[in-house]
Amino acid sequence: MSDVKETRFRVGGMDCASCASKIDTAVRRMPGVSDVSVSVTAGTMRVQHDAASDLEAIARKVTGLGYAVTPAAAIAEKPAGKHEHDAGCCGGHDHGHDHSHGHDHDHDHAGHDHKPKAAAVEGLHGHDHGPTEGPWWKGKKGRLTILAGAALVVAYGVGHLFPAIETYAFVIAMFIGLVPIARRAIMAALAGTPFSIEMLMTIAAVGAVIINATEEAAAVVFLFLVGELLEGVAAGKARDSIRSLSALVPKTALLEENGKTREVPAESLSVGAVILVRPGDRISADGTIIDGDSAIDEAPVTGESTPVRKEVGDTVFAGTVNGDAALRVRVTAAAADNTIARVVKLVEEAQESKAPTERFIDRFSKYYTPGVVVVAALVAIIPPLFLGGIWSEWVYKGLAVLLIGCPCALVISTPAAIAASLSAGARRGLLMKGGAVLEGLGKLTAIAFDKTGTLTEGKPKVTDIIAFATPAEEVLRLAAALEAGSSHPLALAILGKAAEDGIVAPVASGSKALGGKGVTAIVEGKEIFLGSPKATAERVSLSDDVKAATATLNDDGKTVSMLVVDGVLAGAIAMRDEPRADAAAGLKALKDAGIKTIMLTGDNARTAKAVGAELGIEVRAELMPEDKQRIVGELQREGYVVGKIGDGINDAPALAAANVGIAMGGGTDVALETADAAILHGRVGDVALMTDLSKRTMRNIVQNIVLSLGLKGVFLVTTIVGITGLWPAILADTGATVLVTLNALRLLRPIK
Repeated sequence: MSDVKETRFRVGGMDCASCASKIDTAVRRMPGVSDVSVSVTAGTMRVQHDAASDLEAIARKVTGLGYAVTPAAAIAEKPAGKHEHDAGCCGGHDHGHDHSHGHDHDHDHAGHDHKPKAAAVEGLHGHDHGPTEGPWWKGKKGRLTILAGAALVVAYGVGHLFPAIETYAFVIAMFIGLVPIARRAIMAALAGTPFSIEMLMTIAAVGAVIINATEEAAAVVFLFLVGELLEGVAAGKARDSIRSLSALVPKTALLEENGKTREVPAESLSVGAVILVRPGDRISADGTIIDGDSAIDEAPVTGESTPVRKEVGDTVFAGTVNGDAALRVRVTAAAADNTIARVVKLVEEAQESKAPTERFIDRFSKYYTPGVVVVAALVAIIPPLFLGGIWSEWVYKGLAVLLIGCPCALVISTPAAIAASLSAGARRGLLMKGGAVLEGLGKLTAIAFDKTGTLTEGKPKVTDIIAFATPAEEVLRLAAALEAGSSHPLALAILGKAAEDGIVAPVASGSKALGGKGVTAIVEGKEIFLGSPKATAERVSLSDDVKAATATLNDDGKTVSMLVVDGVLAGAIAMRDEPRADAAAGLKALKDAGIKTIMLTGDNARTAKAVGAELGIEVRAELMPEDKQRIVGELQREGYVVGKIGDGINDAPALAAANVGIAMGGGTDVALETADAAILHGRVGDVALMTDLSKRTMRNIVQNIVLSLGLKGVFLVTTIVGITGLWPAILADTGATVLVTLNALRLLRPIK
C-alpha cells in the first residue's frame, strides 16, 4: 500500500448530500482510485489513488457533473490573504457569480485558470448554490430560479390572454428550468448514478407533460429550483461558521526589524520574527510575549468571556485582541500552522470522516431510491391495468410518488447536524475528529482523568509560608534569592509568589546545588540553605512541633522546603500543584449526568488522595503508563464505555485504549494528533459540555430522520388517496430538506 497517494480537492457548488454521492460514485469508477471521501459541509473531496492516476481526468469528471474543482494544494499555495477566494471556492460563491460582473469573473479564474473547462460546464449544475457571500440572486442558481419563476408568470399571463396556446406556454416555461436539470441527470447517470434527484425530477416533469398536466409540471420545476436555492444558502451557512474563524486573523502585522517597524502581510511572518501589537489590535500570529503585559480578550478563539492577563513569557494566539498596552511578540508558528489554522484544518478533516449513523443512512438510501421508483411504477401501472383505474389519474399519482421518493432530506439529516456541531465545538475550543467521535462522546459512561496538567494546573504554587525564627515575608525574600535563575518547578513557584507579593530578592553569591537535597548560598553575608525536611534535619534539629506541622502539610499533598539561616531554622514554604479553578464544578457536572469519574495518576498516593478528596473523585495513584492502560481495559470489561483525558504525552497508551481519548492542554502544545478529541483551553467543565453537545447532536439527528421520513410518509398516503398532487409532493421533498438543514443549524448556537 506504500504507493497509495492521497490528493485533496476543493469542490465548489455542492449543497446537498446527493451531490456528494454522485461525485463519490463517479470518481470511484476512475482507474487507479482506491477510496473517495466527499464532504458537502467542508466542500472538499479526498481521493486515495495510485501513482499512475490521472488527476486531471478526475477533475474533469467532477467538472463534467457540473461542479467547480481545484486541487486543495493549489489553494494552500496561495497566500492566506486571498482567503476570500478560499471561502468562496468552498462556499460556491465565486463560480456562482461567474460572468455576472467583471470583478468576480477574474476572481473565479484565480482558482480555476488551469482548467478553463470548469467555467464552461458549470452552467449545467443547478446545484451551484446561492453565494455564501453577496446576494443570492447574483449566483447562477439564483438567476436560473428567477428566470424559471418569471417564465411561469409569463406563461400564466399568456394562458389567460390566449387559452389556445396555454399548454405550449407552460411547456416552454418548464423547459427553461428543466434543461439544466435534465443535462445534469444524464451526466450523473453516465457517471454511475442513475437514480439521482435530477433524474426523478426530469421523469416526473416529462411525465406530467405527457399526461397534459403542463401547468403543474412548470410549477414543480420552479419549486424544485427554489428548494435547491434554499438548501444552498443553508449549506453555505454551516460552512461559513467554521471558516469565519479564519477571518479572525488579521491580514497584516507590524514587523520589527533593526529598531524600525513596518507593515507586512501576516502570512509572510516567519518563526522567530518580532511583531508589535498595539492596544486594541488583533494579534496576527501565535507567539510568546517578549516585552509588555496586557489583558488579552480571547473570546473570539476560546469563548472565554473575561480577558486574560498575559505578561512576558506567556503565549498568545492569533486572532485574539490585545487590551490596554502595547506588546512585543516573538512569532512561534507560521500562518499555516497557527492554532486557528490547525483548528480549521482539523474540523474540515473531521467533517470528511463519516459517522456510523451517516454510513448507515448512505447505505439505506442506495436501496431506498430505486425502491421508490419501483413503487411509483406500480402505483402508475397496476390500478389502470387490473382495477379499471383511469390511466392519466394513476400516472399522475405515480409521478407524485416519484418526487416524494427523493432521499435528499434523509441523506443530509446526519452530516448537516454533525458539521454544525463540529463547528460550534471548535469555536469553543472543543475539537472532535469526526462524526464517529462526536457520536461516541455521548455514549461515555466512565471518564478517567490524568491528574497533573488535566485536573490540576500542572505547575506547583506556594500555598503556605510558615515563620519559625524569621517573619514570613523575610523567609520568602531569602528563598527567592536562592532560587533566582533556576528553572525547577518548585523554584519557579517560589519566584512567582515573590513577584506576586512585590518582593525584590537580594543577590546571592556562591550558589551551590546539593544533589537531591537542596540549595545553599551566601545572601547579605549570611549562609542560607533551602531544602527538603530530611536534608534540613541533617543540619539542624527539628522540634516535634515542626515535625507535626510538616506531617500535616504532607498529608494535604503539599511539598515542604525548609529555610535555614546561619544554622537556625528560619521557616518553611509549602507548595502544591493546585486543582484547576473549575475542576470541582466540571467533575460534578459529569456526575450529575450519570458518568463515573476516576483519577489515574503516576503521582504519590498521599498527594493524589489529597487532591482527590478536595475534588470528590475516586483515585488510583502511583501508576505507570501501562497501568493506566490496564485500568481502562478493566473498566471496559466491567461494561463501561470509557473516555480517557490526559495531556496526550505519557498517556498515549491509555488514550489509545479508551473508547474516546481526549487531549487536554493550552492551545498549540496540545498533542492534537494523538487523541480522538481535544480540549484546547484546559477547562475541566468543557468535558461535560462535549458530552452534552454529543447528546444534543444525536437528538437532532433523530429529529431530522423522523421529520424527513415522517413528511414523506404523510404525503405518500395523501397522494395515493388523491388528496395531494405534484405540487405538495415537491414541497415534501425540498421543504423537508430545508427544515432538516435549518434544524441542524440550531446546533451552531454558541455553547454555554
